[in-house]
Amino acid sequence: MDCSKVLSDVEQEDEPRGSEGTLKERTVALTGDSSFKFSNCLGSQGTQYETSSLDFRVGADGTIFAARELHIPSQQVAFTVTAWDRQTAERWDAVVRLRVAQTAAQHTGHKKGKKNAILDPSQPPNGTLLLPWSQHPNPHGLRRQKRDWVIPPINVPENSRGPFPQQLVRIRSDKDNDIPIRYSITGVGADQPPMEVFSIDSMSGRMSVTGPMDREERASYHLRAHAVDMNGNKVENPIDLYIYVIDMNDNRPEFLNQVYNGSVDEGSKPGTYVMTVTANDADDSTTANGMVRYRIVTQTPQSPSQNMFTINSETGDIVTVAAGLDREKVQQYTVIVQATDMEGNLNYGLSNTATAIITVTDVNDNPPEFTTSTYAGEVLENQVETVVANLTVMDRDQPHTPNWNAVYRIISGDPSGHFSIRTDPVTNEGMVTVVKTVDYELNRAFMLTVMVANQAPLASGIQMSFQSTAGVTISVMDVNEAPHFPSNHKLIRLEEGVPTGTVLTTFSAVDPDRFMQQAIRYSKLSDPANWLHINSTNGQITTAAVLDRESVYIKNNIYEATFLAADNGIPPASGTGTLQTYLIDINDNAPELLPKEAQICERPGHNAINITAADADIDPNIGPYVFELPFMPTAVRKNWTITRLNGDYAQLSLRILYLEAGVYDVPIVVTDSGNPPLSNMSVIKVKVCPCDENGDCTTVGAVAAAGLGTGAIVAILVCIIILLTMVLLFVVWMKRREKERHTKQLLIDPEDDVRDNILKYDEEGGGEEDQDYDLSQLQQPEAMEHVLSKAPGVRRVDERPVGAEPQYPARPVVPHPGDIGDFINEGLRAADNDPTAPPYDSLLVFDYEGSGSTAGSVSSLNSSSSGDQDYDYLNDWGPRFKKLADMYGGGEED
Repeated sequence: MDCSKVLSDVEQEDEPRGSEGTLKERTVALTGDSSFKFSNCLGSQGTQYETSSLDFRVGADGTIFAARELHIPSQQVAFTVTAWDRQTAERWDAVVRLRVAQTAAQHTGHKKGKKNAILDPSQPPNGTLLLPWSQHPNPHGLRRQKRDWVIPPINVPENSRGPFPQQLVRIRSDKDNDIPIRYSITGVGADQPPMEVFSIDSMSGRMSVTGPMDREERASYHLRAHAVDMNGNKVENPIDLYIYVIDMNDNRPEFLNQVYNGSVDEGSKPGTYVMTVTANDADDSTTANGMVRYRIVTQTPQSPSQNMFTINSETGDIVTVAAGLDREKVQQYTVIVQATDMEGNLNYGLSNTATAIITVTDVNDNPPEFTTSTYAGEVLENQVETVVANLTVMDRDQPHTPNWNAVYRIISGDPSGHFSIRTDPVTNEGMVTVVKTVDYELNRAFMLTVMVANQAPLASGIQMSFQSTAGVTISVMDVNEAPHFPSNHKLIRLEEGVPTGTVLTTFSAVDPDRFMQQAIRYSKLSDPANWLHINSTNGQITTAAVLDRESVYIKNNIYEATFLAADNGIPPASGTGTLQTYLIDINDNAPELLPKEAQICERPGHNAINITAADADIDPNIGPYVFELPFMPTAVRKNWTITRLNGDYAQLSLRILYLEAGVYDVPIVVTDSGNPPLSNMSVIKVKVCPCDENGDCTTVGAVAAAGLGTGAIVAILVCIIILLTMVLLFVVWMKRREKERHTKQLLIDPEDDVRDNILKYDEEGGGEEDQDYDLSQLQQPEAMEHVLSKAPGVRRVDERPVGAEPQYPARPVVPHPGDIGDFINEGLRAADNDPTAPPYDSLLVFDYEGSGSTAGSVSSLNSSSSGDQDYDYLNDWGPRFKKLADMYGGGEED
């Protein structure tokens, strides 16, 4: 047995806890020389003790005592006591369980039934436990037990090398002397997964472990031991066994990440937090095996100091330890961190490393500075949105960040706001831009004072540099500016109708180039009615025609013309001006009578004509109007009368009782209210017609009123009838012509070339009743002997004739073009008289040539022909045979 701490005999004096004997909250008072002691097989010299509980302490001699008065609500309390040798650094762990003493009531009873667990000295050093099987309770009362045995847990170190199975303990009952007993264990590790970790000899009670154990997989096991006889009857009640796997330092600390990234502002003070690295150890964290400590191994670069950072050995927090962090010098640090268990003991602990990358973040500790103190630029007058100068700055902070981005501001020299400075987002340069036109005649140069800053404010304690201010000189270049009209648009007022040549105004322009001696010439640019004239040298405007307010060129009484003023500069420049002439109306337009035509009944009283007037002038040269009938001719006043309705309307009506229907021209004099007034005689055409009871003209009356008599109406009707007759005759003639064309003979005059025409026969069969025939009759017969035996001519190939065959005409050897028609007609007549012809249309073959044809081969027509045959007749057959005539009729001329 290894040299280990052995728990000595435990004895706890009984203390009264109440009369009921219930297990309520009890007070346990333990003093320094109480019941627990540890002994070392090598002696207690050099041994130190620790406990995992804050309620108990272990003295230097191994005595456990309570640190204070305790209130324990349960029946027992357990904690771990660790003993370690300072010389060999060996450690031993023991689990101490304190059972609360029984009350006085519980101590009453008989003692003779009590059985004690003892260590069998004859067994191996692992020991034998006599099971303290609890007895059945006394029905007459509780048995008082002064002492009781605590079954200590079984500690098994992990990663044991065996050999296996390795015996842990022997369990036996005091009844095995009387009867044979079989032992077994149950629980996780025995008959529950993971199974067969532990085994027990059923006869001897020796319990063993079957293989090496790993505390990181399972730290403890809870088994129950059973004792039965050979018949399986329970001899004793089960007893609990606790097996604890003792941790060994077999796992290195593992960092959560191999690379950690952190950042810290440049210029940070010592003690500034940077980041935290964490490593976990799978070993028992309550022992030194799982207690991890951190330290920094290396730092790269070692500038400005080799120890810029430190790490908390327990928490892993990295903080700055020295001043001098400057991003412009060192932008990033690489720190190697080591984690070691065994509380950082490098001799016995296991270690692992990780990398911490610390980025030094930028702060605005460098103000922007101009690269030069003065800048210069130039700009043409009247130009805008033009960059006239580029301002360059230098900033050592991180580019393209608010600490680096420049913001420019004009301090002085531009009170009117002609310039602004925009920042180039790429180069950070300031672009001086013209945003408001500058005038050479007013300012020939600008002296600007500009200042530059960053978007972000400067860091605490950093002052603005004197190089953050510079001067900018901008020269204005003169250009030839166009003349301009001071009053544009210019408005003048005058009466219409002023005579030609009247001077209206002087429309002159001004040249802004005061330092140039230039002449200005004027001309018309737009004069819609061509009413005005401008003097080319002084801009005087005169009338070239009479101005009429009623003209179509007048809009809202205003006539508008545009003029051009051009100088003689290099290059020439011109400007435009608009002259608006407001024309005051005069009474120069006589009123016109409205309406021009009207209709009235032939008898008075039924209706009247409302008349008014229209005047092109405007008030006061228009109404009220005066409507009068002239004195001549006298019939006007005799037949008509005018009644005034108001200033603008009057009524024209019949004065006499009856007026014959017709169209009458009634003159009326209309006078306006102008000064002087103007009059106009207008004629209104009045249709007088008969009216019905409603006062409306009848149809006949309207026609009569239009001036058409009975004779004219009859003549119109006669013309309509004649026109319809001509249309009918034309339709009849077209139908007759179409009928004649259909009944025309099939063959035309032989002199016409029938081969160039398509003939329409309009022949149809007899319908469905005529379709019951054998189509094979239309095919060429298999035997052609009867055909070949016939004389040349027309042959029928539909069927073989039974009776005598008709005599078809024979084609002449040398046909004449005039004979073709006769030849076809004779063939048709013979076919119609053929008694063997079927009752349906059949195919006639003229001069059929097939297999066995009596006709000679056309190959005989070659150049070796004797030339006796005359082919000149082909010229008479038409243009389609002309080519053959030329080929064969040329003779020896070719």
